[in-house]
Amino acid sequence: MPKEAGRKSNRIEIGVLDYQGGVEEHYDHLARVPGIKPVLVEYPQQLEGLGGLIIPGGESTTLLKLMKKSGMDEAIRSFAAAGRPLWGTCAGLIVLSSEIEGEEYQPLGLMDIKVQRNAYGSQLDSFIIKRKVAAVAAKPVELVFIRAPQIAECGEGVESL
Repeated sequence: MPKEAGRKSNRIEIGVLDYQGGVEEHYDHLARVPGIKPVLVEYPQQLEGLGGLIIPGGESTTLLKLMKKSGMDEAIRSFAAAGRPLWGTCAGLIVLSSEIEGEEYQPLGLMDIKVQRNAYGSQLDSFIIKRKVAAVAAKPVELVFIRAPQIAECGEGVESL
């Protein structure tokens, strides 16, 4: 049966910040999840009505500069204050953190964590292993370790998986 004109989809819209980095990969994964409609987000007003937002990997300094220039930094803070979920992958994690070890620029301060950039060496030091992570799955899952941030400290109320 065709949808009625003007009727909203029953799918939850999840935004992917479309500035740079792993945008396409996140979008493609979300598109395969039943009940989810991925939305590319470039402007603050596009956050309206989203069920969540993913900030993908890329280059954290660039992401923060672009967010500040566009007003997306304050829009994301408001989004979080309204209880909307956020997910940060790699550089996205750095952007959401409360402190970046050894850096002068300020992240969004939305996760009570201190991060260290490029904590796992160069890209040549990257590797893949399988391990059991009880909080994620009963069976071993593939874990990919890349030149990525490390969570150096967690604040109260932050659960490390």
